[in-house]
Amino acid sequence: MAWFRRKEQNLKESEKKDIPSGLWEKCSSCNEILYKIELEKRHSVCHHCNHHFRVSSDVYLNLLFNEGQYTELFKNLKTNDPLNFKAGKKYKNQLKTAMEKTGHLDAIRCFDGMLIDRKIILGIMNFKFIGGSMGIVVGEKVVRATVYAEENNVPLIIICASGGARMQEGALSLMQMARTSAQLAQFSKSSGLYISLLTDPTTGGVTASFGMLGDVILAEPGALIGFAGPRVIKQTIGEDLPSGFQRAEFLMEKGFVDRIVPRIELKNELYKLINVLT
Repeated sequence: MAWFRRKEQNLKESEKKDIPSGLWEKCSSCNEILYKIELEKRHSVCHHCNHHFRVSSDVYLNLLFNEGQYTELFKNLKTNDPLNFKAGKKYKNQLKTAMEKTGHLDAIRCFDGMLIDRKIILGIMNFKFIGGSMGIVVGEKVVRATVYAEENNVPLIIICASGGARMQEGALSLMQMARTSAQLAQFSKSSGLYISLLTDPTTGGVTASFGMLGDVILAEPGALIGFAGPRVIKQTIGEDLPSGFQRAEFLMEKGFVDRIVPRIELKNELYKLINVLT
């Protein structure tokens, strides 16, 4: 049967076909290997298990706004390291690295644009910028966006993604919880509509302030939402936590979230809410 055996072919390294890198993505939920181009067409949602990947602000811009019909607001604001913070790595160096990595000046961007035929003010947080942490600039932009929405009598929408307050700015960071909350209270008194969308993860000071102050609070499927981490809570209360604790579905069951909205349905859902509530 020697004639049946295939002859081994020794291919030279130059003759081997290389598979380009970056074409595939592994789902962290179901471990399926996904073709990246198809994944992006689905707005980074796994078609096997509906896992919502963390995405950049550009994904939400393209998803929500009419093509090219938006303007970035307050885009030149950036922090100047007010405490001259130094630890294992200088804060100034952290900021420089984050700016180079993301192409943004801080962890939130704000926009004035059209959602179908309705004008909105949209804030989008970026977890890749120092964990989406809330510092002076994040607080200032949220306050300014709220004032701008009130002056123009348009709805305000903030897409949250954060690890909490930015420790490198100390008490100045913690103050932003009070500032944003006070401004949103004023916005509510003037009958303004504020919708918050909680994505994975939304934790710490953002959850304790503007993240949970929406007239309507939406969440993406499976998003981690909470203040302290589950390990800290477990150590504090000394008991095991229930299954799915701090996930969007658990919080909706307990009444902290109004509705869980898949990313692909977000645009139409926001449009319907705005038309009903304004």
